[in-house]
Amino acid sequence: MLSVILLSYYSSDRILKVHSVLSQLLGLNNIPFELIIIDDDSRDNSYELALNLENENTNVRAYQLSKNYTSFYAMFAGISVCKGDCAIPIPDDEQLPYKAVVEMYKLWKEGGKIIIPHRNNRKDGIINNIFASSYYCIINALSDIKFPKGGADTFLIDREVIDLINAKVHPVNTSIVAEVIRLGFNPVFYPYERGPGINDKTRWTNRQRIKLFKDTLFSNSSWPIRFIKTIGLCFTVISFAMIIFYCFNDISGKPLIFIEYIPQWASTAIIISFFSGLILFSLGIIAEYIWRIYEEVKNRPGYIIKKKEKEG
Repeated sequence: MLSVILLSYYSSDRILKVHSVLSQLLGLNNIPFELIIIDDDSRDNSYELALNLENENTNVRAYQLSKNYTSFYAMFAGISVCKGDCAIPIPDDEQLPYKAVVEMYKLWKEGGKIIIPHRNNRKDGIINNIFASSYYCIINALSDIKFPKGGADTFLIDREVIDLINAKVHPVNTSIVAEVIRLGFNPVFYPYERGPGINDKTRWTNRQRIKLFKDTLFSNSSWPIRFIKTIGLCFTVISFAMIIFYCFNDISGKPLIFIEYIPQWASTAIIISFFSGLILFSLGIIAEYIWRIYEEVKNRPGYIIKKKEKEG
């Protein structure tokens, strides 16, 4: 059975259509499925429509998160409650073509444990394309995970991987797509052409994008720490060389190059300012890691699924 996890956020005008199209397409391909609707705390009637679908269909289950956690944490929530032999989270805006779900399911039937769909091209506008491309290039270069060309927003995973994520991955300050890729299992990359979508305007704020970048980088890379160590070593060598230079200059009594034209206090002020900034920058990077350790130690949930009235 395939678990389709629908990431719902202000989806009142889309839920019924998604359910209808999926039921028809998966039925034609003889794919047994359940539809898990995860409402990311929409303030319209999306969740009520999802509950109605649940009451009318035995293979539909609806859940609502306690607040807006963003789509990646909604994926974690869906993975935690799905019962299928494999699962795929899909957006509610139809940008992932429904036929891609069928093709990825076939790849799973052929033995793929992890199938990662990626866009052949991006059509999000010049600025968004630049930021997206930069994000994936930086993560690929500095971390121990490798996103496919065009990036990846979702996946289809086997029950073995589902159980690993539920048991071993703490869904706090991380990206579930990155966590899936880092598990290994020789992921299969499936290229696709993005659908037109119902609303091409992204619902991610700049603040959420920056947080996603930091979470992905600091959760999957030790490069920033190694960078600090390298910078510290380099400037230690430079400082030692400057000490030798100035000592030789004072002992010889003959100013070298243009030292005589520079006030004595200027070099001191520049060096102090530079190294003060470097120290603060280094402490900021270290603080990012320490803050994440602090969040892990508190062991707070990455998401909360509300109880339904009939569940008590």
